[in-house]
Amino acid sequence: MTFAQKLKEMRTRAGMSQEKLAEKVGVSRQAITKWETDKGAPDMDNLMALSDLFGVSVDELLGREARRQSEGYLYESVTEYDVADPKRYDMKLGGARRLTVRGYEGEKLRVRLLSDTLATLAADCKVRIDDNRGRLDVDLMRQNGMTEAAAREGLMIEVELPNKYIYHVELTANVNELTVGELACEDLEFDGKVQTLVVDGFAGAMEIDSNLDMKAEIRALTGSLAINQVAAVSRLTVPAGFAFAARKRGIGNALYFEAAGQRVEDFSDPDAETVIELNGMKSELFLCRK
Repeated sequence: MTFAQKLKEMRTRAGMSQEKLAEKVGVSRQAITKWETDKGAPDMDNLMALSDLFGVSVDELLGREARRQSEGYLYESVTEYDVADPKRYDMKLGGARRLTVRGYEGEKLRVRLLSDTLATLAADCKVRIDDNRGRLDVDLMRQNGMTEAAAREGLMIEVELPNKYIYHVELTANVNELTVGELACEDLEFDGKVQTLVVDGFAGAMEIDSNLDMKAEIRALTGSLAINQVAAVSRLTVPAGFAFAARKRGIGNALYFEAAGQRVEDFSDPDAETVIELNGMKSELFLCRK
């Protein structure tokens, strides 16, 4: 099913007219008509708005998910490294469309580079790993003229970390989507740019430094999530019944609460062990309950 067909099907199933969908996304009705007749395509911001509205991933919206699950990506490059004791992981990965970081019960650091469009992926992107006693430095090196723009458009990175050999993770990257799942460590720090964040199982202290407006979702979290931003407006969705304390620090920051798309009173629990915190300056964080 093409994107045009998928969009029309989801809009119809939701009982929305083209005018209503255009209003919710913030575009003209003519733009919706072009998208549904395959005469135009939304940019990434509008794709993310549509995926958030209909509750599906961007890949599913584009009709990619089913094909990838059955066929895999066209191009793949895998780097593995045996780990024998607890490490600090310092990973500088540069630009990518999607970055997934997951913990598992093995003994290897594994970095998968995936793409459907970068035919010379294995030659153009190299993973360099330096073992400096208690620290592993992981750098993604681009060569042969591979550009940052091409990486952000067509590169997916999947990192698997051995949970029993982690105590600190530091990530530097510029990505559209970041997913962290099934990971347990003392702390994880992300520095760079991210538009969509999914926390799909994390135990520890997570810190996100990104000044882009961000759409985030917590599916499972034990510990803390600190969002550090300057002049940004972000939305964080939490599950129904999820207990957390909400805090704001810094200058000119504000926290707001929503349920079913409406502003509501503060539903956080100041005594909860899990903490969500907004830091930085002049930023807004909307905490949304499913």
